[in-house]
Amino acid sequence: MIQDTTRIAQPDLAQLLGSRLCHDLVSPLGAIGNGVELLEMSNDFPGIGASPELKLIAESVASARARIQLFRVAFGQAQGDQRMSRAGLAQLLDGFSGQGRLRVTLEAEGDFARIELRMIMLAMMCMESALPWGGRVTITHAGSAWRLSGEAERVKQDPSLWAWLGGADPRSPAPSEVHFALLAQALAAAGRRAEWDLDEKGARIAF
Repeated sequence: MIQDTTRIAQPDLAQLLGSRLCHDLVSPLGAIGNGVELLEMSNDFPGIGASPELKLIAESVASARARIQLFRVAFGQAQGDQRMSRAGLAQLLDGFSGQGRLRVTLEAEGDFARIELRMIMLAMMCMESALPWGGRVTITHAGSAWRLSGEAERVKQDPSLWAWLGGADPRSPAPSEVHFALLAQALAAAGRRAEWDLDEKGARIAF
């Protein structure tokens, strides 16, 4: 008997794929990181730990591992009623500030449901799209409400893309912009509605 593959909803299938990709990428990055640490401790290469080349490799691996962790939350599968502490959320947000372009401030206490964290990570990616040249993002949480406020000297304005979060005739996103459509999907699944604003001074998302 042929199995009916349509039993897996498309959003769930996409999340399974995201989890698989993140899982398979973590291991080789971990191996590279371990190799860097062994080189730093090795007596066969004195002073290599202070070399700019090895520092660049170590920083790049750390940045890539942080990005994959936030990709796992944004694109991967959430099991049951998973929750994460404030410290865990702050660590995930380091994946955005690790490249030096964005400074992120978190004003939230307690622990948070995985579905909320998915929406936060996707919303932060929207902020990255609006502030590709750098800026500041403040994330505040009160009750069940979240607000992300971004400020920058230079803002990339694309209202037709942001229309995915509420508006008329959103344009098709490029692969680098798929987080807008995914955030819209996650908000709808959670029964939430987003409010957003975009101008020459920054961007804001609330849900």
